[in-house]
Amino acid sequence: MLLYSMFEEFSSGYYFGRLYVEPFDGDRALMQREQHERVNERLYASGEGVERLDAPLVMKLDNRHFPVHGEEGIPSDTLAVPEGLVDDGFRSPPTLREVLLAKEDRATQLLRLSGGVDFEPTTGT
Repeated sequence: MLLYSMFEEFSSGYYFGRLYVEPFDGDRALMQREQHERVNERLYASGEGVERLDAPLVMKLDNRHFPVHGEEGIPSDTLAVPEGLVDDGFRSPPTLREVLLAKEDRATQLLRLSGGVDFEPTTGT
């Protein structure tokens, strides 16, 4: 199953995709708001009633999980990641990287374990 054009089925807990990853000096990971909402709608929405499309997506880059929020001004197909989350050798220009997008059950589990929407990045699976 292709989720939006950026992600495809990978495992029971994740979708696989490639995004341009760009370090920046913000405090949370961001992607283009419109893409964030479309992925959110396809991944987390049930299709019944009014649903929230701004809930954070949970992505995994290397060995770190973190919430991703939508924001205006981020280029399409780009994941803007706080500098502390990326490898030291990782700088501009943006680099096409493999990322995992947690499926609804896995994302809910990670957010619940963290105690809320915004959480400190975790390592491991």
